[in-house]
Amino acid sequence: MTVLVLADHDNKALGAATLNAVTAATELGGDVHVLVAGNGCAAVADEAAKVAGVAKVLLAEDAMYADALAENMAALIVSLADSYDVILAAATTSGKNILPRVAALLDVAQISEIVEVVSPDTFVRPIYAGNAMATVQSSDAKKVITVRSTNFAAAAATGGSASVEAASAAADTGLSTFVGAELSKSERPELTSAKIVISGGRGMQSGDNFHLLEKVADKLGAAVGASRAAVDAGFVPNDYQVGQTGKVVAPQLYIAVGISGAIQHLAGMKDSKVIVAINKDEEAPIFQVADYGLVADLFKALPELDEALG
Repeated sequence: MTVLVLADHDNKALGAATLNAVTAATELGGDVHVLVAGNGCAAVADEAAKVAGVAKVLLAEDAMYADALAENMAALIVSLADSYDVILAAATTSGKNILPRVAALLDVAQISEIVEVVSPDTFVRPIYAGNAMATVQSSDAKKVITVRSTNFAAAAATGGSASVEAASAAADTGLSTFVGAELSKSERPELTSAKIVISGGRGMQSGDNFHLLEKVADKLGAAVGASRAAVDAGFVPNDYQVGQTGKVVAPQLYIAVGISGAIQHLAGMKDSKVIVAINKDEEAPIFQVADYGLVADLFKALPELDEALG
């Protein structure tokens, strides 16, 4: 069996989720190859070659891959698919965008967000917003899989000595064009890789009140997240959202402030090692999953926490 892992990167550095995807790939058995597609990304390929467990890195450099447009990326992967039994990627924004197109072009079923490899053809994945786990078996000749990175340990970033080979670019599909990107910049850790996350919900009442969370986050070295209710209310941008339709996180510490604990939100954070909830409603569902709960007015509790942290 040979597995192709799609690397997540920004043309400068390998995305952390790729290391988790490599671990899942090694559990399938056989050789693990990593595809690095981009423009001016040779350094990323060299970085991928050092990852433990990787046997080969394929480097596809072309201007059409600079922005990882899903249509062109899918065409590239399909052009390489004959050599692979499994095509796998982390369930990041990029992976979720590209791999369903690959599965459709190959006419196979995608197996989404696996959390465990049982055997080369059997996997465990969450259903019903993570309230149940389904064990699924695939008879497809080629398997297309996305991996929930928080459920797999990261492969060692060093220790490997894979070869780097050039891969030919596929024809431009002409189906999409990159227009521009509006990226938010922050000195805080990336939400999906932070060891501490503090999130606010509808109880924050306004976007301006998120500065209370940000002050605490800066002292803890934490990332700031939000519930879907807070995002839908316009308090914070979409990239803050933690939940089934947002980002899935599993930090060492998750602090939920003014979040009631809807199933949609719990699906994105209940694997956190320690969960702390602050809510003035003692009947809030969030307290059922919290390790520590504080029934208090967040507008009093957050300034007190900020002061206590110095």
